[in-house]
Amino acid sequence: MELPDTIDVKGGFPLEGQVQVRGAKNSVPKTMVAALLTSDLCEIENVANIRDIDIVSDMLKALGSSVKRTQTSLSIEARNVAPSDEEALAEFHSLSRIPVLTCAPLLHRTGSALIHHPGGCAIGERPVNLHVKVLEAFGARVESTPSGYSLTAPKPLKGVRYELSYPSVGATEQFLLAAVLASGDSQLSNAGIEPEILDLACVLQKMGALVTILPDRVIRVSGVERLSGFTHWSMPDRLEAASWACAALATDGGIRVMGARQVDMMTFLNVFRKAGGEFEVDHRGILFRRGSARLRPLALETDVHPGFMTDWQAPLVTALTQANGVSVLHETVYENRLGYTSALNELGANVQVFRECLGATPCRFGSQNHEHSAVIIGPSRLHGSELTVPDLRAGFSYFLAALAADGWSRIHGATLINRGYEDFIKKLQGLGVETKW
Repeated sequence: MELPDTIDVKGGFPLEGQVQVRGAKNSVPKTMVAALLTSDLCEIENVANIRDIDIVSDMLKALGSSVKRTQTSLSIEARNVAPSDEEALAEFHSLSRIPVLTCAPLLHRTGSALIHHPGGCAIGERPVNLHVKVLEAFGARVESTPSGYSLTAPKPLKGVRYELSYPSVGATEQFLLAAVLASGDSQLSNAGIEPEILDLACVLQKMGALVTILPDRVIRVSGVERLSGFTHWSMPDRLEAASWACAALATDGGIRVMGARQVDMMTFLNVFRKAGGEFEVDHRGILFRRGSARLRPLALETDVHPGFMTDWQAPLVTALTQANGVSVLHETVYENRLGYTSALNELGANVQVFRECLGATPCRFGSQNHEHSAVIIGPSRLHGSELTVPDLRAGFSYFLAALAADGWSRIHGATLINRGYEDFIKKLQGLGVETKW
């Protein structure tokens, strides 16, 4: 169902029922980019019908690939890869942060690539300097342009030992995509180790790559001369699963998330339980519900994996407006991810944001004057209001707050939800939510 831009939803009732989650928004597009490393057929299964998949599909076509899609699968053949024209590439970069990951495959296949300033959700800076430094280490020559960077490189790229200044997910993925076809051995220290990165590493190994995940955030890759096609069942979206879990928590309901996988969510599940939630795991997924009459307040810090994921904090903070006491959040991954709290206050919540580090240890934003900590005082009696969605994850939280509030709320900018949540309105209606537009 195509999502309208403005939706009215009625809150104040427990959400009950089940929803299905498919391949992760933060994993499937990277698997699609990996298909550029070979001219063989690549097949991806368990694919969600979301806007980000459409964007990356169009980008791969612009780069010379054929992309065939069914409701839950993709077939990609990158036989005639060539750089896209700059105008088209700039458009893709404005819509998503995924295009920057095409640099390593394009350098391997064509010897050149372009980087434009990235797009995506407005949650803080997404600098490409880490990507550029990784590619330079492999031998790429980089020139600044008014809109970004122009890259050229000899083939093959040369293996390298490199240490990231921060365990960036994107820079780690760029390293993997560069190292698998580089000559010799490569090693990355202080690497990201998120499940989505490991999912990409599994895809590359299926293609013939030699990838080893070592202790202490070290990844080692031995380059090969050629990669082949693959068939891959994408990991489920742990972000969407956690969002529905928080909906059960906030509305005192019970939601079974089909396809959710415990191993990807262990950190979240611990926090969910501490807040007063209960869950049951079986081979089909995870049933989430509230286990106590009043939710318990928390002190929480986001962090890179295996810490508490930054994308989990907005829906959980929304649920914590119903906790009995004072909760504290310290956001350490993105510097501008608390803008959604003003909308929660419009609904009747009591959330205060601070520039100081309200966590166990100072973070990299502590001296930069960013509002990156929050204090949530609850429980709050929420009421319906009119809201405008600023970004994908905050967008779900706006809906969640409206569902926990009494009466009707009107939400503008709802089409942003299409980027990461499949059949969103249909799922809401299946959980008993009244909607109109």
